[in-house]
Amino acid sequence: MVATGFPSFDTTVDKTNRLLKEIEDAYGWPKARRKQSYAALRAVLHQLRDRLTVDEAVQFGAQLPMLVRGIYYDGWKPAETPVKMHSEEFFQRIRHDFPYSIQGDTEQLVHTVLEILQRHISEGEWDDLRARMPADLVTVIPT
Repeated sequence: MVATGFPSFDTTVDKTNRLLKEIEDAYGWPKARRKQSYAALRAVLHQLRDRLTVDEAVQFGAQLPMLVRGIYYDGWKPAETPVKMHSEEFFQRIRHDFPYSIQGDTEQLVHTVLEILQRHISEGEWDDLRARMPADLVTVIPT
């Protein structure tokens, strides 16, 4: 546990570290590769956020731990969303934002990160997310 002296900060750092560790565990990465798990989380969150309408993005973001919410909103330009993209472009954008080599393809990375995020989001919000995604992208969002 991190000790910042502010309970809400300690909690969000712990939740974020737990989420990143879950990504590392899914890939068998050691903690020394924390930058890589962070990059995976960030790349997936940003493309997901940019594909959603402003209202949908805000509703989803409200479910995230405070520190992860900051990552999610970093650099967001609501006036430029939603970005209409098909699944191939969605994966290309994530690959561009994730500069590391991994076992498997980008689709597997997205699925892994989203599967882990699902554990930290309410079931109702997750169902809403799935319902609002276009047909060719809903397939990557775990049920």
